[in-house]
Amino acid sequence: MRQEILYSLFNPVSSLKGIGPRLTEFIEKLAGPNVVDLIWHLPTGLVTRHELEKLSADFVDRNVVLPFLVTQHAPSRNRRAPYKITGMVGDEPLTLIFFHGREDYLRRQLPEGEIRKVSGKLEDYNGMYQITHPDHMVALEDKDSIALTEPVYPLTAGVTNTTFLKAARQIIPALPDLHEWNDPSLVTREGWFGWKESLQKAHTPQSLTDFEGDTPERQRLAYDELLSNQLALELVRRSMKRKPGRSLMGDGKLRQQILSVLPYELTGAQNNALGEIEADLNGAHRMLRLLQGDVGSGKTAVALLAMAQAVEAGAQAVIMAPTEILARQHFAAIAPIAEAAGLNCALITGRLKGKKREAVMAELAAGKLQMVVGTHALFQEDVKFYDLGLAVIDEQHRFGVHQRLALSAKGRSENGGVDVLVMTATPIPRTLALTAYGDMDVSIIDEKPPGRKPVDTRAVSLDRLDDVAFGLKRKLQAGERIYWVCPLVEESDILDVAAAEERYRVLHQQYGDQVGLIHGRLKPEEKDEAMQLFMAGDINILVATTVIEVGVDVPEATVMIIEHAERFGLAQLHQLRGRVGRGGLPGTCLLIYAPPLGETQKARLAIMRETEDGFRIAEEDLRLRGAGELLGTKQSGLPEFKIADLQAHSRLLTIARDDARLILEKDPKLATDRGEALRTLLYLFERDAAIKYLNSG
Repeated sequence: MRQEILYSLFNPVSSLKGIGPRLTEFIEKLAGPNVVDLIWHLPTGLVTRHELEKLSADFVDRNVVLPFLVTQHAPSRNRRAPYKITGMVGDEPLTLIFFHGREDYLRRQLPEGEIRKVSGKLEDYNGMYQITHPDHMVALEDKDSIALTEPVYPLTAGVTNTTFLKAARQIIPALPDLHEWNDPSLVTREGWFGWKESLQKAHTPQSLTDFEGDTPERQRLAYDELLSNQLALELVRRSMKRKPGRSLMGDGKLRQQILSVLPYELTGAQNNALGEIEADLNGAHRMLRLLQGDVGSGKTAVALLAMAQAVEAGAQAVIMAPTEILARQHFAAIAPIAEAAGLNCALITGRLKGKKREAVMAELAAGKLQMVVGTHALFQEDVKFYDLGLAVIDEQHRFGVHQRLALSAKGRSENGGVDVLVMTATPIPRTLALTAYGDMDVSIIDEKPPGRKPVDTRAVSLDRLDDVAFGLKRKLQAGERIYWVCPLVEESDILDVAAAEERYRVLHQQYGDQVGLIHGRLKPEEKDEAMQLFMAGDINILVATTVIEVGVDVPEATVMIIEHAERFGLAQLHQLRGRVGRGGLPGTCLLIYAPPLGETQKARLAIMRETEDGFRIAEEDLRLRGAGELLGTKQSGLPEFKIADLQAHSRLLTIARDDARLILEKDPKLATDRGEALRTLLYLFERDAAIKYLNSG
């Protein structure tokens, strides 16, 4: 249960004075539904006003506060013309301009013959002074209500800055006094204020330097948010670790057989990752490990050897991929090697139906199938394992935490569930790995297999598109295959498809039936069919939207053409480039761009030409685009931070991670005074789910 002291912060926004149903709707979209969401919605700018007694050209285009004697209202009879109010400041005329002004309201606010204090931006219009839409109009006795410095909040249509100021003036003075949850020595070392004082300072900036991420108050609030994130992840992690697993210690025979069949030696990085996985599987607790490796670094071989260890120990192992194409590809790579080592292996996807499916399910439940490759279809009720010991999940950011847990629940409860190995070919910068996957241990394969040549990457202007299309003839004559990726069009599926269909039509006129098309609106089986034709060489140019991005392996593909490359993120460009040059022949990647390029776009294309190091590219992508964009926050389960910025506050993230681990080592139930304060912190940042792990463990 959330503590009583926090109740007022979790009241709905509509409980504040002056916020009716219409405004509530706008504010909820902008900041969130509760009062607490408004305290995290910090100002990003500052208005400074100059108090004047008379008009002066020195203050044109600046914000001023003036005594205004109202002389005449001139309401507009034409909707397009403004409502004007003329008056005097000392002995100089000033006009106030209102578009769509309501006469009854303006006459009440500014009665003719009376003086009002008015503030707004002073303008010079054809030699006459005017203010358009003043932000304050008050009686002289209320002049102190116009602040000379005032914070400016991020806004959306329908919400004014005044609304936010009114809300902040109600909320900030009434903030509860919460016990300090941070280590006192850290607070002293960093020169931080308390939680309440930090929020008060953040909402009342005095100068432009107060908006920088390294001010004591902003750092303090960012740290609180990062600590709540790391504490929650560490609780999940400990809950998984506490759950007794079982030791899957094999005798190594199957692994030896597989290593003797593999057509290459493992790299040092693959062996290191295997060592870490083997130690986890041998241990008595459940494994939850993330295996990160760049495109083509050999993660599948590592996964297969881990699965073999589980089978040696008498258990079953499964590998799950996000798409049918990828599941089939994994199966094609794994099955022959597994069978050579005497293992039974099956593929389970949505296409497996009828008698065939029944037969596979019966073998699975009886323990006759030791290894399974599949898609989401593995979650279905009728998929029952005899004794599932290890689940490998490919491209984790397509699956949420819940699916991870659902798969691990397929194991026998008396054996303590299932060990989980998660693989991703999307290199994740360290800061993101900590916040998105902090509940997992991490292994990294940072070496390419020997003999893999770099892909020749070039940037080509869009006006050379016809030359590029014509030049494909040579590649086709040499039996090579080509991907042509079409641009992303304004987040719109339909427009994406139109662009891909148009490119397909043009190339089809040139190269006939050698050209195929894949896009996001095709049914899964249609996508699969086109992909299979490309893999088999029945089509040699595949025009596609980004559905081919992850994991697809066609050794004969040597050319990757990415149209409007400036619209893609770095991680995406890197993933696409990794599809070519995998079969021994040199690969080429053409980044076709529409000039002129902005600075960020130039930087993105330059880094693609400079390096193939996925981790360096991912760090750059994080710097250029931010976290939510990088993994696609919606699918990734990546937390959206309200105050913390992973670029600006990466130092604080490291401290928060260490602090969270230390806290839970000393006080695993959060039962001490500081522990109680930390529970408040978890509720404050709505990490309520993590508290369940405290109670259940």
